[in-house]
Amino acid sequence: MMPDALLFRSAAENMSALSRLLLQPRSEKTAAFLQSLDRTRFRDLECLAGTNHVKVRGLQALFDWMIDARDQRRAEWAIVALAEERARIARAVEWLSSVCAAFQDEGLDVTVIKSLDHWPDLGSDLDLYTNAPAAAVRDLMTRRFDATLAPRSLGDRLAGKWNFVIPGLPEPVEVHAGRLGQTGEQVAFASRLPARARVIDIEGHRFRVPSVTDRLIVSTLQRMYRHFYFRLCDVVDSASLVDAGAVDYADLLATAQAAGVWEGTATYLAIVSDYVQRFRGKGLDLPVFVRESARFGGDDVYFARDFLRVPIVPQSAGLYRTQLAEMLRRRELRGGARLGLLPWLATAAALGQKMTGSDKGVW
Repeated sequence: MMPDALLFRSAAENMSALSRLLLQPRSEKTAAFLQSLDRTRFRDLECLAGTNHVKVRGLQALFDWMIDARDQRRAEWAIVALAEERARIARAVEWLSSVCAAFQDEGLDVTVIKSLDHWPDLGSDLDLYTNAPAAAVRDLMTRRFDATLAPRSLGDRLAGKWNFVIPGLPEPVEVHAGRLGQTGEQVAFASRLPARARVIDIEGHRFRVPSVTDRLIVSTLQRMYRHFYFRLCDVVDSASLVDAGAVDYADLLATAQAAGVWEGTATYLAIVSDYVQRFRGKGLDLPVFVRESARFGGDDVYFARDFLRVPIVPQSAGLYRTQLAEMLRRRELRGGARLGLLPWLATAAALGQKMTGSDKGVW
C-alpha cells in the first residue's frame, strides 16, 4: 500500500473513532481503538479533533474512557491537551466579550455567529455579524483594539466581510457587515438576524447569538453553498439541537424559503441525520416534509482531507441553481447578480489553487 493511502486510512479511522466517541460513546470497536493508541496516533487524533472543532468534547470523552479503564498514561495525555485547549478558549472568550461590549458601547448591534455553536469547543476564528456600516466597524476595531485589517480576497469583498487581527489575540475576528452568503447575496435574511437573536451565558459572559432557525440556516449557507464540506462539529452541534427538540420546523421552513435555501437546509439536516445513523443505528427524528425536500443525503458524503466532503457536481450545483432561480423569480436582481458570479469565483479559485497552491486571493 502506498504511503498516501496509509495516511488516508489512518485519518479516516481517526475520524470514525472521533465520531463514535461523540455519537456512540460505548462500543467494543471504540474500546479496541483507544487501547491501541500510541503517542503519535494520539497527536493525530487530537489534531483532527481540533480541525473539526470537537477537541474539548472529543478529548473529554477519551479521558472519561481512560479513567474508566484505569489507563493513567493515556488519561494524562488527554488531560494535558484539554488544559491547553481550554486555556486557549478562555482567552478567546474574554476577547470576544470585550469586542462585543465595544460594539454595544458605541450603539452598534452585534451577534456572534458560528463561533459559539460548538461550545464547549471554539473555532479558529471569532465570527460576528452586524448591521452597522462597514466604516463604523473598521473605525471601532482600529481605534478600540489597535486591530489591523487582514488582506481581503475578492470573495471577502463580495461577501461583505473583514478579518481583523488584534495584537495579543491569536484568533482573527471576522466581521460580516450587512450581508451573508458566499457572494453577499443574503441581505434580507441577514438584516433580520440581530432582531431574532437570543442571549446565552458563556463563562460568566452574555452573548447575543442567532435563533436556532437562523443558526441552522447560517450553517447551511456555509456548508452547502460555500465550503461544500462538513466538520464533525456541524453534525454533533446540529444533532444536539434536533435531539433537544429545539428546532421550530415551521419557522425554519418559512425563513429558509424566504432566503431561497430551503432545499439546501433540508439536505443539510438529512446529511446530519444519515451520518448520525451510521454510528447510532438510528437517524434524527426529522419531519417527513424535511426528508422529502432534501435533494440528497449522507450516502453522497465522503471523507477526504480531514473533512466530510459534499460532492459539488451535480449535487451542490443543483442547490445553487435552485437558489439563483428563486432569487430571480422574486426579482431580487442585485442578489441574483452577485450569486451569478459564484461559478466564475469558483473557477478562478480552482485555477489559483492549481497554479500557486492557494485559493486565498480569490475565495
